Amino acid sequence: MEFEVHSEESFYYKEEHFDPERTEKLSHHYREILKLLGEDVEREGLLQTPMRVAKAMQFMTQGYRQNPEEILRSALFREDYRQMVIVKDIEIYSMCEHHMLPFVGRAHVAYIPNGHITGLSKIARVVDAYARRLQVQERLTQQIKDCIENTLHPLGVAVVIEAQHFCMMMRGVQKQNSVTTTSDFSGAFEKLATREEFIRLISAKLR
Repeated sequence: MEFEVHSEESFYYKEEHFDPERTEKLSHHYREILKLLGEDVEREGLLQTPMRVAKAMQFMTQGYRQNPEEILRSALFREDYRQMVIVKDIEIYSMCEHHMLPFVGRAHVAYIPNGHITGLSKIARVVDAYARRLQVQERLTQQIKDCIENTLHPLGVAVVIEAQHFCMMMRGVQKQNSVTTTSDFSGAFEKLATREEFIRLISAKLR
């Protein structure tokens, strides 16, 4: 927890929860990395940078400490609904495991219930739980699909992810406008007509 007083009239309050031992170790290593990069870790702008990065990295990899299947089970309801449920345009912020640079984009997730539904927000939370890890987009797509399939046992699951990868934009080939699309389908979505309906619906704009 941080509490910092700026003046008699105003104050700044921020509450954070990070493992102190892990944060201290990460901070030490990031300080050494800055030195190896040729920076002066004693200059004003960098004094708190190792600690900030240590906290930021823990936030951006918090998915390792979450159980996506338990997230779905926390809001599981019996419902006799057997039509497509779609949650689309779920923002994704993840990091490529090859260069530890971000990739950002959107996930579109659908399932056809088979006696049980889950809270809509839980779908987005499952996406976050897997995205907030070191990832490759292909595996992320499959993990989301498998989690919903294994937990809800639906008639089918569909996942499509579109993302831009900073490892392609900031380094290497430096292609600024390329978008990577991955997909995974199971059950009813393996049928062409069902899959085409899903693609049409996630492509449609609300009026």
